[in-house]
Amino acid sequence: MTAGVSTATRDLFLTSATPTLAGGAALRTYGVVAALASERPVDLVYKEFGAREPAPEYAALERLEIRRLTASRGWRRALAYGRSRARGVPSDLARGVTPELIAAAEDVPAETRIIADGPVTAAALLPLARRRELVYLAHNVESGFHQTLGRGNLPRFERTVLRTYAECWMATRSDERAARALAGRELRTRYVPNVVDVSLIAPVQPPGEGRALFVADFTYRPNREALAYLVEEVLPLVWQRRPDLRLSVVGRGLAEPPGDNRVEAPGFVEELRSAYASADLAVVPLLHGGGSPLKFIEALAYGLPVVATEHAARLIEDGEPGTHFLSAGGPQEFAEAIERLLNEPRLGAVLAAAGRELVEASYSTQVLARLLA
Repeated sequence: MTAGVSTATRDLFLTSATPTLAGGAALRTYGVVAALASERPVDLVYKEFGAREPAPEYAALERLEIRRLTASRGWRRALAYGRSRARGVPSDLARGVTPELIAAAEDVPAETRIIADGPVTAAALLPLARRRELVYLAHNVESGFHQTLGRGNLPRFERTVLRTYAECWMATRSDERAARALAGRELRTRYVPNVVDVSLIAPVQPPGEGRALFVADFTYRPNREALAYLVEEVLPLVWQRRPDLRLSVVGRGLAEPPGDNRVEAPGFVEELRSAYASADLAVVPLLHGGGSPLKFIEALAYGLPVVATEHAARLIEDGEPGTHFLSAGGPQEFAEAIERLLNEPRLGAVLAAAGRELVEASYSTQVLARLLA
């Protein structure tokens, strides 16, 4: 961390997609913006992509000003793409680079901190990051589970970003370690965990109807793999002893629902509270992927007991399996943990209360605001 990065009186937050709340990356963006705007003025500039309008929750942030960019087409866009490719940006990321995104960061006063949200924005602002101190908000160590994005070497590009930006904000401490290992030298990183606004989430009361809930963005491959693991390997073991168990799968990106009629897949849901209120427990069956799973944190905030794989449990670094949630090492153990919560509602209540306390202490917008102040 450097003094030039930490003493700004205003933030310029640049992002390459319309800020919504759909998906883990969007929720991470919102959590960081909300934390920043609780302390000082923030200008959020976004390139319109993926949605027409920002989520209404952004309008409720008092110190936030929002400006939309309309990306150009034709030769100017092609030139920005070509220049990005020449700098070693993988093709899938370079396609998101626009002249407007670059221009929005030019001629910004030196006392304004500039934050590049995600790898596309980091790619766009890479030349500026060589001339002044910029912050990179990472969502993952991307090359940890990709090697290329289209044409291009992703680890090499990510190494360049990590070395060039004045400070890199990482979602987990393990991501900080992975970033240092990738970049091959001492980096200026800051632990900036994924958070939720607990002031907007009241705990629910499980109805006791034998329903588990899996909320995720299924456009993300590790989440699709997690669902397959859950439906094909875990639930058949549960159904041997609890054939009444139902599973709700909520989130965008499912091409078709799983085959068993005990698995319901309503798709993307605008208002998630009803989904959490209808469940007795939440499951996080992730086998791969980085960052701290926001839907894991959200389930804890809603006061549901959670069963997670050992991989997912490791990503909640301030949490303790057996105290804040249950962790399972394989399909049989995962099935037994689900069955245990169904049969022991008192245990579920204890875990739920501890999980909510964990979010309030370590994964809330309010805590992040203090970390970034």
